[in-house]
Amino acid sequence: MNEQRLVQTSLREIFKINGYHEPSLMTQRNFEHISNEIEKKSGILISGTTIKRLSKGAFNRLPQIATLNAIANYFDFDTWQEYKFSLNQNGSETAEAVETTKATETDVTEKRRGRQALLKMILLLTVPVFIFGYYTYQKRKPGKNFEKASFSALKTTGNRLPNTVVFHYNIDEVTADSFFIQQSWDKNRRVRIYKNQHTLTDIYYEPGYHIAKLIANDSVIKAIDVSIPTDEWVFYANENKAAYLTEYIKTEKSIKDGSLAITKEELLENKIDVEEEKIFLYSYFPSNHEVNSDNFILKTRVRMKEVRNNRCPYMAIEVYGKRYFMLIKSTPKGCAHLASLHFGERGINGKENDLSPIAYDVTQWTEVELKVRDKHVTIRINDQAAFSTSYQKSSKLITGLSFISNGLCEVDYVSLVGLDGKVVYKDNFDPF
Repeated sequence: MNEQRLVQTSLREIFKINGYHEPSLMTQRNFEHISNEIEKKSGILISGTTIKRLSKGAFNRLPQIATLNAIANYFDFDTWQEYKFSLNQNGSETAEAVETTKATETDVTEKRRGRQALLKMILLLTVPVFIFGYYTYQKRKPGKNFEKASFSALKTTGNRLPNTVVFHYNIDEVTADSFFIQQSWDKNRRVRIYKNQHTLTDIYYEPGYHIAKLIANDSVIKAIDVSIPTDEWVFYANENKAAYLTEYIKTEKSIKDGSLAITKEELLENKIDVEEEKIFLYSYFPSNHEVNSDNFILKTRVRMKEVRNNRCPYMAIEVYGKRYFMLIKSTPKGCAHLASLHFGERGINGKENDLSPIAYDVTQWTEVELKVRDKHVTIRINDQAAFSTSYQKSSKLITGLSFISNGLCEVDYVSLVGLDGKVVYKDNFDPF
């Protein structure tokens, strides 16, 4: 197996470990999840876009040695060379065992020749890689003095959208080949910075509780929280692709017939192209964060109206925390393989798990209840137990709530309250 094929195969094995057995069905968010998982084990950041490209074999030369090492780290090897050597060893032993099983007295000579050819192939592959690795390492040496970096942020436009944030940083004493500031989890929102320049002004187009990162080479060396609350519902659309543009939806009256809702006519008034596939978000982010994400109960009654003909309409309810998010994405039962859940560090997809209990006709009014007690999750649909699970890593305090769909949601009521009685949000959307 050549080097490029090994990179592709290794990434697809990581996909399988995380429950993604069909790379062709993975979304950009899935690739970002893989990026986070690799970063957790290796401390090295590989963007979701890069992972997607490498997994498809869309590269003519090997990635940087740091990227290769990150893949190896995921499998508990210190370096790519150690990982590759282990595979070669295991591959040779497996091939020999298969040959022994099939061998007869008349093909012993052919088997010996095959082993000799295999050994030559391994040598031919290994020597150039060692040479490549050596010169790449010499060219791109590991970073140093990360602890000497400084990083802070200042909002200059209050809590309005879009929001201008000024980042102040100092990387003058840090040794690395390249530096970046990434404003949130989205790897596409990354800007390159340079030494002796200590200020970067950037724009946040979406509300939320963001974690901005200072990156040297492929390592996150500093992280700071950037909170952009709204204290009211905001509506916007995103294109269904990685490098999307946020389009705001302004409405004079968001409560219609006792529900939180916007209409297709309002989309047209805001010059939203209803013929393109869009994701529509209704989001609320309070200024104060008082409710523990490990102990709360969310109750709501929702449905969606399609904007365009979708083979698999979906609706997602998302609760945001300071570190992770909680998500219930429901579809009609015929599309349950596209349903998904996310709690803490755990992502559960409908392709590898039976999520039909959380699937329902999203165009009809449905009551959904999410209860979390001490990191144990219980989901009820129309007052019937649907799914339960647990997670390990806390999201800390709740920072917001969103209703997300490829159509337009209608929310009859919503109650998001801590088990201690503290309220994040509660409203029946009465017109008076």
